[in-house]
Amino acid sequence: MEEELRNLIKVWISALISISYCYYISSKLPKGFIRLLSLLPIFITFLLLPLLLSSVHFCAISAFFLTWLANFKLLLFSFDQEPLSPLPSNLSRFFCFSCFPIKSNIRNPSSNRIYNKPISKWVLAIKLLIFSFILHVYSNNYDSDLSQFAFLALFIIHVYLEAELILVFVRALLSTLLGCDLEPVFNEPYLATSLQDFWSRRWNLMVPAVLRPAVHIPVQRVTAPLLGVQWAFYAGMLATFLVSGLTHELIYYYIIRESPTWEVTCFFLLHGVVTSAEIAIKRTRWLPRPHRAVSGLAVAAFVLVTAGWLFYPQVLRNDVHKRVINECLLVIDVVKHMLSIFKCNV
Repeated sequence: MEEELRNLIKVWISALISISYCYYISSKLPKGFIRLLSLLPIFITFLLLPLLLSSVHFCAISAFFLTWLANFKLLLFSFDQEPLSPLPSNLSRFFCFSCFPIKSNIRNPSSNRIYNKPISKWVLAIKLLIFSFILHVYSNNYDSDLSQFAFLALFIIHVYLEAELILVFVRALLSTLLGCDLEPVFNEPYLATSLQDFWSRRWNLMVPAVLRPAVHIPVQRVTAPLLGVQWAFYAGMLATFLVSGLTHELIYYYIIRESPTWEVTCFFLLHGVVTSAEIAIKRTRWLPRPHRAVSGLAVAAFVLVTAGWLFYPQVLRNDVHKRVINECLLVIDVVKHMLSIFKCNV
């Protein structure tokens, strides 16, 4: 663990040095190809840094923050696009907005107000209780007590809750440090009434905010003369889901260190195709819209079934779930040990 912590510090010191180079040198270069060329060493560095880590949590979080978000944000920065343009006022703000899943809503705080509302304290407390209960189940010999289906359902809920709680903490901390209001990362995805609603307005909102200008819009512009405006929209959407799938494959590789099986890419392509079909049906109005309760249950069932079929098998085959659980239980043991020391000192 000590060595892993040292490697984590090395990773983030390297990230800070890299972002400093982007802020003080690349930002002075003209936008476009020249600035993009100057950022290529940073792109490569951020691709390699997660390989220094072996912990599932440290590796996955660093890969998501650096390899995925930071690289795509810097790609947009090459062409003077948000969220890093206009250039933030100082290095600390540039670093935070580059490497973390945050986005300021100061410029237009009233836009999309429904989806930018902060998470309720009661909802957050309930989620903490559910997450605590799941950890309690893990600590009581879950292997023999749960069926494979029950464990998979529990683990899917665990992954979502842990991801949201971590990102809520990061958002709250950075909002205080930066002194500005930040948009939430998740928006109650379990309340989605369509796949379009789930992926674009509720699940991990920083990802569509980055992939839309980086992938969807460029592909749509390139294919519009060939396919027409309507079909170019769907081409851009499928390209976005494909890139998301490939990026998840890369994160899986960092964690597992084995050749990809492409199941995760198939998961995202399947969702891209079904989401495109859903939008097409809405636009043509072939069918009446179902009740929110019906569509919500259908979306939840589709996401959970396809996740169990394509997204999680690699995790279970390579015992990643056991590593995740052991790391969570280790943190609990460390906290308990620190509390016992504190009580003894008091």
